[in-house]
Amino acid sequence: QVQLVESGGGLVQAGGSLRLSCAASGSIFSINAAGWFRQTPGKQRELVAGIESGGSTNYADSVKGRFTISRDSAKNTVYLQMNSLKPEDTAVYYCNADIVTIMKRGIYWGQGTQVTVSS
Repeated sequence: QVQLVESGGGLVQAGGSLRLSCAASGSIFSINAAGWFRQTPGKQRELVAGIESGGSTNYADSVKGRFTISRDSAKNTVYLQMNSLKPEDTAVYYCNADIVTIMKRGIYWGQGTQVTVSS
């Protein structure tokens, strides 16, 4: 059974930084693409940043230059470094990954971690 567990969320003042982690556990053979999404009440979940197995990345325009996604394949962990945070970054952040296990390949989601940026 694969699990994604996010951590690192919290309350921070505008201009501050947070680092989110997403650790995958289970009988994992490999992790292909992974990403971070966020959602606020009444809005659709949106892609914040994505990273391919080869390391190429993509970002939402609203976070370019402020957020950095990275991965540690040895630890099956994906990170999101968030700098220069703004109140509009407040949301629940979810990680997502395309994971291959011994039995199958599937898309998995974490449970979410709250990020709150105060003005």
